[in-house]
Amino acid sequence: MSGREPAPGRLDSLGMFDAAAGLPEQVADAVGRAKGLHGLPQRDYVENVVVLGMGGSGIAGDVMVAVAGPFLAVPVTVSKSYDVPDFVGSGSLVFAMSFSGDTEETVEAAGAAYAAGARLVVVTAGGELGRLADGWGVPRVDVPGGIPQPRAALGAMAIPPLVVLEDVGLFPGATEWIRLAVDQLSSRRDQLVKSGSFAEQVADRIGRTIPLLHGAQAIGAAATTRWKAQVNENAKSPAFQAVYPELCHNEIAGWGQHGDVTRQIMTLVNLRHDAEHPQVARRFELVTEILREVVADVLEIRAVGEGDLAQLLDLVLVGDFVSLHLAAREGIDPGPIPVLSDLKQRLRDG
Repeated sequence: MSGREPAPGRLDSLGMFDAAAGLPEQVADAVGRAKGLHGLPQRDYVENVVVLGMGGSGIAGDVMVAVAGPFLAVPVTVSKSYDVPDFVGSGSLVFAMSFSGDTEETVEAAGAAYAAGARLVVVTAGGELGRLADGWGVPRVDVPGGIPQPRAALGAMAIPPLVVLEDVGLFPGATEWIRLAVDQLSSRRDQLVKSGSFAEQVADRIGRTIPLLHGAQAIGAAATTRWKAQVNENAKSPAFQAVYPELCHNEIAGWGQHGDVTRQIMTLVNLRHDAEHPQVARRFELVTEILREVVADVLEIRAVGEGDLAQLLDLVLVGDFVSLHLAAREGIDPGPIPVLSDLKQRLRDG
């Protein structure tokens, strides 16, 4: 873990800084929890893979698309909704992901997938989804206790599906990529927990501006999704994201006016990785030139590590700490998210 006391006066009632610092150990622990599950389908029976999940649990599907998707011989789809794609059936391997087990969208979608004859694997800490999994007799990976919020459980949620895909025969070598990711996360964590760290410097440069997050391809899509959500939930602040090369076909046209406003309130944060297409790397340069005049600042975060998973999780860990430092700068408690809890309660109340 962090190995140091919280900064004096820093508000962190749920221990989110320590939870972020524990990501390397959480990732390593998740391998053992997911290895050797009984009841998995044979490789030849899997025609497609679907991930069901929302929010901090649903990001696991984005991780799978980014790091396993390019190597899978079958299509993978992430569904963040109440229903499942019409093609889901007996040839589908469906991962139902819910930290609490009570995410209503995921519970309903999992029921629909089971009714359609799909082969399910459930990742949860319990709740209704856990009870359903036990009743259905489907493989289940338990999320360890002590994690304060779903967004602090990325390792526990995202790693088990990769291990299962390896055990099924769809993603050989997954555990080695995970080991390399743990090595990089441990190294990066040891830097980020220090006073005046790189993440703290990035947060100081963003300040009270709104981050505009740009990333490239599937890795960048997952990384910017994570950064945006962490700024939203930890710092209680807006953030926006877009992904190359798509943003070159629409978003940049929207910077033709209002520069007098955007240069006061927005900071461009480019999230870079080694798997970028050469033309995408060139697009970063050109678009940054265009936007430099209409934003307050431009920052670049470069992923480090061996393999796509290591680089993605490296960007994730930096972003987690940046969002926490953004909260600390404003005296905001990063843990509680009362507006989300209130919305869920109002939905339950009808």
